[in-house]
Amino acid sequence: MKFAMIGAGAMGLRYGILLQEAGNDVTFIDTWQPNIDKIREQGGAYVSRDHKDRHLVPIKLETPESYHGDPDILIFFTKQMQLADFLKRCEHFFNDRQYAFTCMNGMGHIEKLQQYFADDKIIAGTALIATVLNGPGDVDFMGKRGAGKMNMANLTEKPDEMTHRLFDELEKAQMHPTLTTNFKGTLMTKVIFNSVINTLCTMFEIPMGELGNFEKAYDLGRQLIDEAYDICERDGITLVSSREEEMHALDINTRIDMPLHYPSMYQDMIHDRPTEVDYINGYIAKLGREHNYEAKTHIFLTNLVHLAEYHRANEKKARDAAKAEAMQAKTTQSA
Repeated sequence: MKFAMIGAGAMGLRYGILLQEAGNDVTFIDTWQPNIDKIREQGGAYVSRDHKDRHLVPIKLETPESYHGDPDILIFFTKQMQLADFLKRCEHFFNDRQYAFTCMNGMGHIEKLQQYFADDKIIAGTALIATVLNGPGDVDFMGKRGAGKMNMANLTEKPDEMTHRLFDELEKAQMHPTLTTNFKGTLMTKVIFNSVINTLCTMFEIPMGELGNFEKAYDLGRQLIDEAYDICERDGITLVSSREEEMHALDINTRIDMPLHYPSMYQDMIHDRPTEVDYINGYIAKLGREHNYEAKTHIFLTNLVHLAEYHRANEKKARDAAKAEAMQAKTTQSA
């Protein structure tokens, strides 16, 4: 199959490279100039697995403006706040035959995709797959080959031939997909999962295992999950796991499957990038308000993450100012 991977960050590179290795034609499309420059300079992206076996994988890379292909499926792996701009810049090569597929974190992206693709051409899912972008053109696949799993569902909840073809290619790429016919329940179950792990690990800058081994981790997670499940019940969303199953998944993922992993929200925070908390905990709180339910814990954590972002931004300004002052003093002395 022919794929266009919209976004060549950590997850975009992982999905795209594994689909390429499974025999598919993949072109990566990105807008982050340092990433574009490094990949073109290297002739591809460097790939490691658990910090080992770093090697160069040749890939095809374009910008939205330079790409004029006609892929069967466009796979979107951007940050939520970047998607609208990506879609606008890529619109010139969209057509009615193509399918859009995404496993992006958070919620808010489906409505944006619907502005460009018909409902029966949209497939979305969730990924329990840990990946780290070390820097431009340098990605680390966490876990042994075949580690992780994912869910996928059609927006119409009616799988068609293209859905099954995509499923087969993802299976060949060892992504271990599960096909469901519960679209919003599938997506929201992962949003709730991320609302616990991503936010708490980011707030305290800890790996998932440290959270999972904390004696009060169950109590912290249970409070967030109960609020989210209460809201989904009010909205008529049938989640794909029970509250107890979600708690068990949190326990297994933090303590056993990925104890050394830092979630993507943490990676954004430490690199001074905006986090997606408004599309995760903030989305849950917004949905609650639509049903006169105040998700007080989710609201509190959303505001705390923004406070941490604000604090880091002020620290960065202070560092930059001190650096500029030192450079100015050095220049004055030289003169």
